[in-house]
Amino acid sequence: MAKISVCIPTYNRVHLLLSAIESVLKQTYTDFELIICDDGSTDSTPVIMSEFNTPNIRYIRHSQNIGKSNNMRSGFATAKGEYFIKFDDDDRLVPEFLARTSAILDKSSNIDFVSTDHWIIDSQNCRDRIATKLNSERWGRSELSAGTIDNLLEVVFIKQSLQVGATLFRRSALQEVGFMRPNLQNCEDNDLFVRLAIARKKCYYLSELLMEYRFHSEQQGINRAIPYLRDKLSYLTSYEFDSEKLELIRLKRIAETELVLGLRLIEIGETEKGREMILAGKSFSTSKTLTGLAISFLPMELRKKVFKILRQLRN
Repeated sequence: MAKISVCIPTYNRVHLLLSAIESVLKQTYTDFELIICDDGSTDSTPVIMSEFNTPNIRYIRHSQNIGKSNNMRSGFATAKGEYFIKFDDDDRLVPEFLARTSAILDKSSNIDFVSTDHWIIDSQNCRDRIATKLNSERWGRSELSAGTIDNLLEVVFIKQSLQVGATLFRRSALQEVGFMRPNLQNCEDNDLFVRLAIARKKCYYLSELLMEYRFHSEQQGINRAIPYLRDKLSYLTSYEFDSEKLELIRLKRIAETELVLGLRLIEIGETEKGREMILAGKSFSTSKTLTGLAISFLPMELRKKVFKILRQLRN
């Protein structure tokens, strides 16, 4: 039985999936199994995967789309390794990732997962050093020291510093918290880290760039923003914190998310629901609440023009 289970969930990204698989096959640590879980892809993914006859590669194909977190859960349920990592089909692991992270888990039985920093890459797999530095600073990783993270809940909730795709877990720790929550398309990673921290699991931070995270156009646009905001609300309202500091931040983020979601709904014509959400989140910003309500009474064509102007002013 392989020591490490590597899981890559995929959906209609065969052009990027092959690059992700290649990064696993080039690992300096070789005691792994690779699980590809396919969420009903309609591209050539099944054809390409049929060409892999290596015993340590398994392909799970769902006949229809079952949703992002459900697809991830299917891969996790199949895993047999003592350690587990899931990373997305548009990302890559640096060749030393498994060796460097598993060595820490092997040495320290009290550590439940090891998280690393990561590169930012473009569509051509080119590393962007400036974007990488800014990303590490933005999410607080540049402030983290190598070693066990003492204030884990603050790191994963307030700063959201850690990236699931750059983290190797003890599979037993993930089993204890139920891995990803079912039926989430977004924020499932943040949710998992918070539940691990609440369960008092221990994380070791390895301040090395051992994963490559891809930025591309598919991550943008209002059609992705609305489902994301809805899932973010589900994530933020699924628990409360004992810490007054964390709880105040959670409530503020709920209000902000409600307000932004309300604005997006008004923009696409779901006016009544949008107004409800704006009023629910009014504590975040009175001026934005009043602006959003005013825009909601405009005709759709004029409404779209106003949102476009506001975005240009913001940028």
